[in-house]
Amino acid sequence: MRDLLHAAFDGLSDNLKATVDTVSVLSLVGALVQILPAIASLLTVIWTALRIYETTTVQRWLHGPDAAASDDVAGEGRREP
Repeated sequence: MRDLLHAAFDGLSDNLKATVDTVSVLSLVGALVQILPAIASLLTVIWTALRIYETTTVQRWLHGPDAAASDDVAGEGRREP
């Protein structure tokens, strides 16, 4: 089988090989263009979830009223009355 493939590809001209390579790269780019919006959406959902998790309110819900203020999780600092 391997010898058959070598014989088939050795007979092709360099121009035809370059054309097939170009079509292959264009197919790859086309596939990525279809996938990139889904990847961007997924990363946006993950980023938003992390930002919400960091908020003082969520930290208070998860760890109690003193956790968010003492850890300064949201980066807001402790506000004294």
